[in-house]
Amino acid sequence: MKKKEVLELSTQYLDKVIKHYGESKFYSTTPYLSVENSKYSDTQDSYTKGEFCHVLNEITIYWKNILSEEELFRTLIHEYVHYLQSPTWMTRYYKKGYRYDTHPYEVQAYREEQNWKIISYAT
Repeated sequence: MKKKEVLELSTQYLDKVIKHYGESKFYSTTPYLSVENSKYSDTQDSYTKGEFCHVLNEITIYWKNILSEEELFRTLIHEYVHYLQSPTWMTRYYKKGYRYDTHPYEVQAYREEQNWKIISYAT
């Protein structure tokens, strides 16, 4: 996908995600949206599609790693679910020994991605 397309669709899709899930009790505003080239300056990381920063209350989409509209929608849902989750517990679960693939918040975020079609067709 081209950067311009990701920029335009990200805003549209995020609006639908916000409407579906509502706002977080942990932040006073919905998250800011940033579309960037890559997490790393050498752009060798093709796996990371996006991330949520709880300090900045910001979802970052790495547009060069997004290959389809479905992938963009899933990424926005995944990162928005993190916005809805407790930042304190995000850290606490890791300290308890959970890994990325077993962390309850990651498991929930991946599960929610499956709702992308339902959310995309909602008005």
